[in-house]
Amino acid sequence: MKSASMTRRIFKWHSWLGLFTGIFLFLLGLSGSVLVFKTELDEFFNHDLLKISPLDNGREQGTLKKCYDTIVSRYPNLDGIAWVNPQAGPEEAYNFRIYYNDARLMTYDLALISFDPYRGVILREGPSSQFTPSFIEWLFQFHFSFQLGIPGAALTAIFGLTMLLSLITGAVVYRKMIWKVLSFRLRLNRKNWRTITSDLHRIVGVWTLLLNAVIFFTGFWFNLFALDSKSWEKEMVTTKPNTPMAISPDRMYHQALQAMPDLEPSYVYLPTQPGRKFEVRGYEIGQWKLCGAGSSVKVDQQNGEIFQISRLSEKPFSDRLVSTFLPLHIGNFGGLPIKILYVFIGLTPGLLSITGFMLWWRRRKKSFSPVQFKQASKAESISR
Repeated sequence: MKSASMTRRIFKWHSWLGLFTGIFLFLLGLSGSVLVFKTELDEFFNHDLLKISPLDNGREQGTLKKCYDTIVSRYPNLDGIAWVNPQAGPEEAYNFRIYYNDARLMTYDLALISFDPYRGVILREGPSSQFTPSFIEWLFQFHFSFQLGIPGAALTAIFGLTMLLSLITGAVVYRKMIWKVLSFRLRLNRKNWRTITSDLHRIVGVWTLLLNAVIFFTGFWFNLFALDSKSWEKEMVTTKPNTPMAISPDRMYHQALQAMPDLEPSYVYLPTQPGRKFEVRGYEIGQWKLCGAGSSVKVDQQNGEIFQISRLSEKPFSDRLVSTFLPLHIGNFGGLPIKILYVFIGLTPGLLSITGFMLWWRRRKKSFSPVQFKQASKAESISR
């Protein structure tokens, strides 16, 4: 009896967690499915804009510096700049993400700016809260903050946690069904919409349980910073004026690659504040992408000396584990098949929310007896 009572209690938690977060999980899952192909979609929709023609003599020396100087002159108070596609080919634009702070909680301060690196011409520019740079960039910010700044980032962290709890409680409630589903002994009963909904909820929930748990936990982890009061306090303080780097970023970039010849760059941080370091981050050649872009070279922006060389393979296990969180969350570690899988997985939270709501609504109607219905109707007529 105690076991049955506990199961019913857990079932109620499972139901209310799903009802409370259903619409938000639908939005997070749907946007996440689109963002699996973030780079490819951005290139597709902005192909004419971002495709550039190389010059006969190639890129000029100091290309990265010209981009950097243009950005710091246009944005005088920055937290930093990130070159997000250092692997760009000869016909691809350079994309930079800009970190700034307008001292308002309800705006998450990111912007995107793209350059023709041969001519130093700005191809697109705008905050990530608008469609100006690209819809994909807007969707990226919506996915992790609902376009609501730090409070929105905290909200998505909470929803990641509630979904994780919903998955756990669901696994407890339907524990006897797990092996039946995995061994294909539970099949979809097409008798009516009620049986279809019930079986679909169980089957989809079981088959996506592990991967959804990983995705929602890592999403919670990435936004954990937004639950820290210091992040809220920092967001209310305007960034200090830029202190441009004393050393050319082109020089430091090539210096970093010489220091770690087997580094495949995926991200370059260009500091705009004193005390921060120029950093080239990426994968080691031949490394499985699931391990994450955890290797890096940091260069002192004031004197151009190598500050730190960090190889993922030499880091503690805890750091190597955390490094897998991003590829596990976005599905960029196994080529096209994994990306397609992640697209479908991203749609399942919405499907589970819909089927869960339908099951809850059916139980609610069944628990409302004819006598209760008459009493409720009478009470309603009297109140009118």
